[in-house]
This record gives sequence, C-alpha cells and structure tokens, in this order.
Amino acid sequence: MDAQSRGRADNIDPADQWVLNPNTGEYELRLNPSGAQSPVPGPRRSAPRDNGAAPPRRRGDAPPREPREREAEVPQQPRRRRGAEPEPEPQGRRGSRRPPQKPKKSKAKKILAWTGGSMALVLVAVGSAGYFYLKHLEGNVATTDVGSVAKKGFSKDDAFNILIIGTDKRTGKGNEGYGDKNSVGHADTNILLHVAKDRTNATALSIPRDLIVDIPDCKTVEPDGKEDIISGTDQHRFNESLGQEGRNAGCTMQTVQAVTGIRPDHFMMVDFNAVKTLTTAVGGVEVCLAHAVDDRDSHLKLPAGKSNVEGEQALAFVRTRHSFGNQGDLDRIKVQQQFMGSLMRKMSSSDTLTNPAKLLDLAEAATKALTVDQGIKSVSTLKDIALEMKKVPPKNITFLTVPVKDNPADGVIHKTVIVDPVAAPPIFDAINNDVSFTDVKKKKKAAKDAQAARLKGSRSAASDVRVRILNGGAQAGSAQATLQWMQTDKGILKSENAGNAPAELSRTTLEYAPDQASQARELAALMGLSGSALKPGKSVTNSQGLPAMTLTLGKDFKGAGVSMTAPSKAPEVAEKSTADKAQCAS
Repeated sequence: MDAQSRGRADNIDPADQWVLNPNTGEYELRLNPSGAQSPVPGPRRSAPRDNGAAPPRRRGDAPPREPREREAEVPQQPRRRRGAEPEPEPQGRRGSRRPPQKPKKSKAKKILAWTGGSMALVLVAVGSAGYFYLKHLEGNVATTDVGSVAKKGFSKDDAFNILIIGTDKRTGKGNEGYGDKNSVGHADTNILLHVAKDRTNATALSIPRDLIVDIPDCKTVEPDGKEDIISGTDQHRFNESLGQEGRNAGCTMQTVQAVTGIRPDHFMMVDFNAVKTLTTAVGGVEVCLAHAVDDRDSHLKLPAGKSNVEGEQALAFVRTRHSFGNQGDLDRIKVQQQFMGSLMRKMSSSDTLTNPAKLLDLAEAATKALTVDQGIKSVSTLKDIALEMKKVPPKNITFLTVPVKDNPADGVIHKTVIVDPVAAPPIFDAINNDVSFTDVKKKKKAAKDAQAARLKGSRSAASDVRVRILNGGAQAGSAQATLQWMQTDKGILKSENAGNAPAELSRTTLEYAPDQASQARELAALMGLSGSALKPGKSVTNSQGLPAMTLTLGKDFKGAGVSMTAPSKAPEVAEKSTADKAQCAS
C-alpha cells in the first residue's frame, strides 16, 4: 500500500501528511509512525537538568572541558542494543518531542505551495505536479534523449523556451477510432512557450501543423545508444518533423529554430490521453460556443452557450475543426487556445487547489501523459519550471499564432500555408529579444524622445553619409539590397556596393574614422545598429576618391531595412488572446 493510500485508510487527510522540512525548504511526506520512525525535523529543545548533569550539546558546540577526575562521577548510561527500541521520553511539556505549535496555514495556501505552477499554462502545468508525489511521479514521466538539441539543465535566472507538442498518435485505451489508426505520431499541435526573464509575462506561439517548411537534417539517439542522422526534406508540412522517417522531438525542436530563429530549450510532449485524463481529474472544463455544434467527424455535440466538458467530450472539442470558422486548422488553433486558457483557469481555481483528491488525480494524470527531454526529467527540475511559471500573471500570458499566407503552390484550393515574410519576423524578433506582447512595462518617455530626435537628425544628414558596403557572411545579395534601400528609401546617395569582405563576421560592424563619428551615429540610427556594432578605426577611399566608412554585413544581418537592435515594443497583432479571459468559439 503506498503512502497516500495508507493515509486514506487511516482516515488521515492526505494534505496533512506533507510537512515542511525547515532544513531544506521542501515539503516531505510524513506518515503517523506505525513503528519507530524518525521524528519530523524541528527545533531542538533543552532536556531538564538533573543531579548536576551537563546540558545536552547542540550541533556545532565545542565539547565541554571538565577535570578528568570528575568524569567518573558522571553516571554512565547503559548501552542500548543495536535495533532495540529507544527508551520513551517523558511526555510532559518540557520533555515532549513535539516542537512548539505554529499558527497553521490555511489548507488552500498549503496546497498552493505544493502544486506551484498549476495556474500556469495547462500543458506546462503537466510538469507542475511533479514534486507533489516526489519520486513516485517521476517514474510516470517518459523521456526521449535528443542529445545536445535540448539544454542539459534548467536555469531559474534566465528566460526559457519550451516546445509543447501534442501528437496524433492513436495508441492508448479508447483511441483506436480516431482517424488514422496507423499514425506514427506527428506534431499535430505545437506551441512554443516563451517565459520572460523577469517572469512578468509569457508568450504561447502556436505553429500550424500544415505550415510548409524545410525540415533540417537531425540527429537521433537510438535506444541502444547509437546515433543516426535523418536526412531533412524541403517544402513539407511542419507536422512531419515528428514521427515521419523516425524523427523524434529533437527534430521538431530543430525545425522550430530553423523556421523562427528561436531556439527551444526543452520540449514537453503529450498525446490524446492527456486531454481526457486532465479534464476528468479537475472535474471538467467550461467552454463556450457562439452556435450549437453537431460535428459528425469529431462526434462533438454541444448547444450554444456555456458547457462543461471532460474526457472524450473534451478531446472531441479540441479536435473539432469542421464546425468552426473556415473549417481549417487555423480556426481550430484558436479554439484550442481558448480551451487551454479555460483549463488553466480551472486548475488555478479554489475548487481545485483546496481539493486534495483532485490534486492527487491531477498529478497522476499529468505525469503519465508526459514525455520530456533528459534535461528536465527530474522531479526537482519540473518543480522549478512550475514555480517559475507560477510567477507569471494569467493576464500577461499571450496566445499567438505564427502569421501565415496561403501556400501559392496549392493553386485555387489552399490546404497548406507558408510563413508570412512581412508579419512573422517582427513577432519572432520580439520573442527572441524577450519583449512582452502585453503592456507590463512603462517605457521611459525621455528615452523615446531621445530616440525620435536622433532619428530625425539622422534623416536630415543622410545626404552627407558616405559608406562602402561589404558582404561578410550575410545572405547572397544582401549588400546590393542594402545599397538600394539606402539610396531609394533613405536618401544616402553616397553609398556603394564593395562586394565581399575578406573574411566572414558573426556580427555586422561599421568602421569609421574619428572625424566620421557623427556620420556613424546617424547611419547606425537609420539601420538600427547597436552601439557594439560601431568600430572606431580608419576610413577608406570610395570610388569618388573621398573618405568613407565601411559597413560589413555579418551573419546576424536580418535584411535590408530590418532593425539590428532588439525591439523595445512588440508588434501589434490583430488576433491574440490572454489566458485570463474567456471567449466563445465561433
């Protein structure tokens, strides 16, 4: 019989079996002793002094110094046989083992301390229950070795990115009848979760499964430890980055980085059973429909307005697409985001947090449905992730979808999509630079005014800027594209394309002579170059025989006219939602 079952059998509230260890700061499972057990760590109390005996020594005290001739006068304690029961201590007030009673925390606060991140994004909260059961739950969590693609550990001091993958694999009880029963488990639902360094905000970016991308070569680790390289494929659906050709979650992580420029630090993967078991564990999730739905494909049948769904009905809700919007995957993503926000609110509600039975069921359901990388497989690491997520207010968790355009190759009927080359990069850039999509920080007006003044001054002096452009590792054609942008859009007519640089650079630089410092600042402001890109040195002679600066485009160059500095504000996004607001699917 396990610890929790034993507690219940003795009519003990499972919540009262978890005690804070003051030495470690962690909650530990402590059962009422059925035999001789070590007491719960607590403050040491002095034993009563009697017959001149020396007081008991505390940890760290130096041994008492007394004359040797008095040692014989101290009564010798009889030796206790190994394994024998210790003599019972006096049960009076001074001899009691029980430490002084402290004011009890409310059960709600105590349970909230255990669960930590249960108010976080639902699939990340899969990890939040981790330390509730300690090592028992750790055995429930499956792992996949993705090598160096995932980080080896987790830092509580940095921003972090977790790729959440929902697979369409049909294994598991009751899942045989869902569509393609032979599916190897593709990346059906994909969310790149970014949690800000200061924990004021988080962004959940959905990546459409039908997005056409180039899947890179990826390295997989076989169960026997052998490594294998799986060749990439160009212009395939994103969901084939998992399962197809034997690809694992590490391949999906690499595909995300190739498409967005954002590196996932870790992954968490769940299957169909996760939705069913999690919603059942919390007693159902409230959803809202703008119109009644009777979907013959997903078997979802609900009236207009609010309904409570769990188990099979909850899975049908998130799988339905033919009854929402344009009956495509993009509209289903919106419904899934609304569902996840609702489930997150349910998990953080007092109805869940104050119900130990629900929390136990939730912990079991969550960990059994979870597969993670080696770097976050331990309970302590999952606990750390959960506690960091707990710090983010739900109102500042933003749900977005990668901006896309219909795939031109599809012809008249568009079944797949491609990344919007204009709208998507600013979103990727904002996430990569830890910029919030909710208004959590007030920008200093003085800094804005100074930037505006600098840009205004730059435009007025653009005609005086002389610069030679070299390609030092940027994409082919970048120097010519930058020249055209400077001359056509910015009026920097004294600019010229000087071809390729002698060597490649990882970062873009602008070298200038001392008397060109003002021109360098003006050009840096126009291009969005950071101060670290400015390189005091010497000038070169341009084709007109005049001194000019040297702009070398490095591997970090993002394109003509694209700012090279981190954005101070996220771009405006038309379709976004936050985790604290309920919406009706339409």
